[in-house]
Amino acid sequence: MRKRTLPQPEERTERRISAFTSLSICALTVVAQIVITLTLTQLLAENVSYVCFILELAGAIVAIRVYQRQGSPSYKLVWMCLLLALPVSGMILFLLWGGTHQAKSLSLRKVPPPAERESTRMESAANVARLNRRSPAWGRLASYLQSRDFLLYSGSQARYFAEGAEFFDDLVLHLQRAEIYIFLEYYFLAEGQVWDRIFSVLRERAAAGVEVRIIFDDFGNLTRLSDATLQAIQDAGIEVEVFNPVHRYVNRIYFNYRDHRKIAVIDGLYAYTGGINIADEYANILVRFGHWKDTGVRIEGAGAWGFASQFIQMWKMIGRSLPNEDDYYRPRVEVEGTGWCQPFTDGPLNNPDNPIEDTYLQLIASAQKMLYITTPYYAVEESMQKALCIAADAGVDVRLMVPAIPDKKYVYMVAETYWGELLEHGVKIYRYIPGFIHAKSVMVDREVALIGSTNMDYRTFQLHYECAVLLYHMPAVEDLLEDMDHIVAQSEPYTLKEWQERSWLRRLCASLLRLAAIWF
Repeated sequence: MRKRTLPQPEERTERRISAFTSLSICALTVVAQIVITLTLTQLLAENVSYVCFILELAGAIVAIRVYQRQGSPSYKLVWMCLLLALPVSGMILFLLWGGTHQAKSLSLRKVPPPAERESTRMESAANVARLNRRSPAWGRLASYLQSRDFLLYSGSQARYFAEGAEFFDDLVLHLQRAEIYIFLEYYFLAEGQVWDRIFSVLRERAAAGVEVRIIFDDFGNLTRLSDATLQAIQDAGIEVEVFNPVHRYVNRIYFNYRDHRKIAVIDGLYAYTGGINIADEYANILVRFGHWKDTGVRIEGAGAWGFASQFIQMWKMIGRSLPNEDDYYRPRVEVEGTGWCQPFTDGPLNNPDNPIEDTYLQLIASAQKMLYITTPYYAVEESMQKALCIAADAGVDVRLMVPAIPDKKYVYMVAETYWGELLEHGVKIYRYIPGFIHAKSVMVDREVALIGSTNMDYRTFQLHYECAVLLYHMPAVEDLLEDMDHIVAQSEPYTLKEWQERSWLRRLCASLLRLAAIWF
């Protein structure tokens, strides 16, 4: 197999320049709008109204085309407002970055996941039937995901991690025991103590003949990994692939369509996911925004294959190949476990089908007693906002846990615009006083849990590649509930009175920012 070299230093410099250039184009289009308007006013004083009418009409026609497209109503609304208010800037930006072609122009081949054995599919169908008999609502959810080729696994165990430091300790321990392969797929890998610790193990395992493959997102790592570190990874015999290089097209802003997944798979037997990237702040070695609260889960057994399959599919979509058949990477040890798990993924190539957003909606709608959610960001469609309100009105104990110290204050202001309606319907909102919650998790009725890379915002549901796992009737669900109770104990309620007493300036800025929330 041909060994692919990493981008050279000059190429990496080029992509940083290109990212800056792309952002500059956005600002220049606004300037272009102003210049064109003033020029027309001076040169075509007698006919300026006709020219403006033609530009507005062109903007309106494009806005109608946007309205007729499938996809997120909020996403379409932003483009429509921009096209109608600033037709010149809007049409330029839309032609460059607003078309549906973007998701398919990332040099990604549309590759199906590894073919499943008929016996595995039959076992999954049997698991769905068993789950349906025990809990019909969760049986329907599992059946929906199975129809999207995400199988339901028994013979698995799950361990929940309430803190990043604990997560890394366990990950390193199992990396050290790797004998066949290691797959890592992360939004970013940042230099520091955590990376040094992990890289030391990866280098040793690669030298021992273990296959080590890494995918990381280019945008996420623009400033997190040096050229020397990237070269050291390759020199260690580790296969590395950079997802969606920013510099590929200067005429397009590729801060969307990112690989936001967090996946580690070891020998097909162990798989990790959650909100945790490989960086010091996730272990609170580097203090940012107070205490960084993040969580993860380790799947052991048959369910680990669900994440291995996701990695293999992405590796091939990028254009890489593997030295062995797909079956080589399946688990080789059977594990006994209680309950079921269902790994699944989502991304722009699925649009307008969005399994992750649909799963959130089904979890909310199926809740009978309690619905606890942790999320660092909140910017959702009206359907999800309404579903949460309905659940609370129906007597479900709905709790939303968010940071008290946000990493992006403007995103926090956008989230606040939604909270008034939630509070009026009885949703409880808790701000985590020690710092920043980056965890992405849902717990329903002490029966089901979702843990993954998924935020509750437009970018997760529409624009990024994400992953998660559903745990049905597994002991780890109780562990998550215990941790959520601990979060609430360390939090203060956000009240309706506090929301109503926001300054008029904060309200105005938040409302304007909400229109552009799809780009946050």
